[in-house]
Amino acid sequence: MSNIPETGRTSRVTVRLVAIQILVFSLLLTLGGRLWYLQIRNGDEYAAEASGNHVQQVVDPAVRGSILDARGVPLADNETRLVVSASRTALMKMDDEGKAVLTRLANVLGMSYTDVKNKVRLCDAKTPQPCWNGSPFQPIPITDEATTQQALKIRESSEDFPGISAEPTAVRRYPAPAKAQTSQVLGYLSPVTDEEIQKAEHTNSPFLRSDMVGRSGLERTYDSALRGKAGVTRYQVDNLGRVMGKAKSDPARPGDNVVTSIDARVQAVAEKELHQAMVEARKQHDRNTGTNYKADAGAVVVMENKTGRVVSMASQPDYDPNSWVGGISAKDYAKLTGKKSNYPLLNRAIQGQAAPGSIFKVISSSAAVNAGYPFNGRYNCSSSYNVGGQVFKNFESESHGAITLGRALEVSCDTVFYDLAYKQWVKDGGNKPKKDPADWFYKTAHDFGLGKETGIDLPNEVKGRVPDRQWKKDFWKANKDSWCKTGKKDGSYTERIAYESCLEGMKMRAGDSVNYSIGQGDTLVTPIQMATIYAAIANGGTMYDPTIGKAIISADGKKVRDIKPQAHGKLPDSPKTLQQIDKALEGVATRGTAAWRFQNWPQKQIPMHAKTGTAEVYGKQTTSWFATYTKDFTIVMTISQGGTGSGASGPAVRKIYDALYGVDAKGKIHKGKALLPKPQADLPKIDKDGNIEAGRLTKPIVNDEKKPEEAVQ
Repeated sequence: MSNIPETGRTSRVTVRLVAIQILVFSLLLTLGGRLWYLQIRNGDEYAAEASGNHVQQVVDPAVRGSILDARGVPLADNETRLVVSASRTALMKMDDEGKAVLTRLANVLGMSYTDVKNKVRLCDAKTPQPCWNGSPFQPIPITDEATTQQALKIRESSEDFPGISAEPTAVRRYPAPAKAQTSQVLGYLSPVTDEEIQKAEHTNSPFLRSDMVGRSGLERTYDSALRGKAGVTRYQVDNLGRVMGKAKSDPARPGDNVVTSIDARVQAVAEKELHQAMVEARKQHDRNTGTNYKADAGAVVVMENKTGRVVSMASQPDYDPNSWVGGISAKDYAKLTGKKSNYPLLNRAIQGQAAPGSIFKVISSSAAVNAGYPFNGRYNCSSSYNVGGQVFKNFESESHGAITLGRALEVSCDTVFYDLAYKQWVKDGGNKPKKDPADWFYKTAHDFGLGKETGIDLPNEVKGRVPDRQWKKDFWKANKDSWCKTGKKDGSYTERIAYESCLEGMKMRAGDSVNYSIGQGDTLVTPIQMATIYAAIANGGTMYDPTIGKAIISADGKKVRDIKPQAHGKLPDSPKTLQQIDKALEGVATRGTAAWRFQNWPQKQIPMHAKTGTAEVYGKQTTSWFATYTKDFTIVMTISQGGTGSGASGPAVRKIYDALYGVDAKGKIHKGKALLPKPQADLPKIDKDGNIEAGRLTKPIVNDEKKPEEAVQ
């Protein structure tokens, strides 16, 4: 029996009960406070979040805008096709990762299982094309050429094709009016990537997972305008997914149309003549190599002199941009990127770099005048020129005695420019240059815009190269370790060159300057750079940014944003010097090295100016250049390993001019046959309903929008 008093036990129990009551009360108070915080203090916020959890978004893709030529003819537009797509996320949730579904799909589409499987695999550094380089969370197109019967079978047997859809979709189309591919200018599309989506989240032009993005050409430059804005419809649904109502929606805004300065008719002629010139060049024998010319690549630019607008731009080899629509096949991808392809994706008009040969002499002539040598002075055109025991010979001309700079341009006399460049090199200090050498021949090239971008509205333009003293130093620093390691004073020719470069590779030697003066050696230019220069000579000295886009027009035609021509500089010549160069270039076309290509040309009505160029390239056959202009247009053509300038490129350039002005073989002008007898009007006409009136080559633009049920019935 316990000896604790009864009163003690009672008080202890009372204390425990009170403590329990306090604890319970505290818990209830805490729970009530939390309930007040959730329902009253932050009730609106959590109510909104709960509502958001029951809102489903349906994306309505925007119709991509068209790319039009200067007359309103579509170069790129859209058409409705039946597209079969697969949800990769749905397939990956299946036990066999969708193998059975893809096998059944392949049978329906008449494709192999491997081809279908490759379409849905994700691209990485080790995965070859075809593969999917877009977001793994958006539907991946398997084909955009499904038949109505195939689409119906997939939709009617949906239980056999989970994760597979067959829907009519607006698909990009490159119609090639008059067979003008315009491939490198237009570019192509491919799916947006997750990285691009993340980068663009906080910009004015965010991406959706369903977006296709321009990867090159105009499709890339004007992508944000062409893409438009996808619409989003939001539906309120319950926990079972049943639609309870429609929430706020953002309507889709179709992409804007881009009107270009390209004339599809001229583009077709330029592409055809460039291709034919390369074919003909391959039939000609190269005496230096003992084989026919390879003529493996080429480019041509047709430009308006007074605006810088590009009327035509062609590059060979080219490709069909439709190959990328709906995902490119392994076979087509190999054709475009393999070692034997010669890289048709490269736009050689803005990315093809080569020594310019004698078309560079207009720059050397300007440099000589700027250095103090009179244009009409007398200079010895000998058949060869000796510098330090090395003999430099004329390439396209023989000895002509004492002649002016103008006549040196006409007959393309190399030795006149050799002598002028050598004398300037000596004035600048020779092998021990002055502190601030004048370097007229190099500075003038920079003033003409070489060694930097022209500013054309196409992506990935290259700068070319002016091999001045700074470039020599930088190049030596980058290569001296290799030269010093492999060079030998008494070794082979290659080893001796490396030895000399190790010791003196940073110096501007006499041979470098002499060779440079006629556009040889380490000088690199692009066709668009030379077209800009010759157009500037034609217009009196203004260098324009070359442009292809002329205007951006909203889908309804009511908003027009003109893309005005912009100048980026003036040629470093006086009006008198420009007039003298202009007259000399006219002489090239009438009595000089290009005269045989312009026989029967209506010179009085349409004065022609020209300069031929044949550039020697180490280890390759010569590069053909032909630079020309009239009062309206400049045309520059180049053919890699194509032979002489007038020989390979000359006939093609003449035929392009014939088409522009309607000139026949006898030199008679037929105005009715002229494609473009004068520079273009500003814009194609827009009717009262906002529709752009297309030219005569194709039908007018039609909004090809069908309802899904109409397309598959």
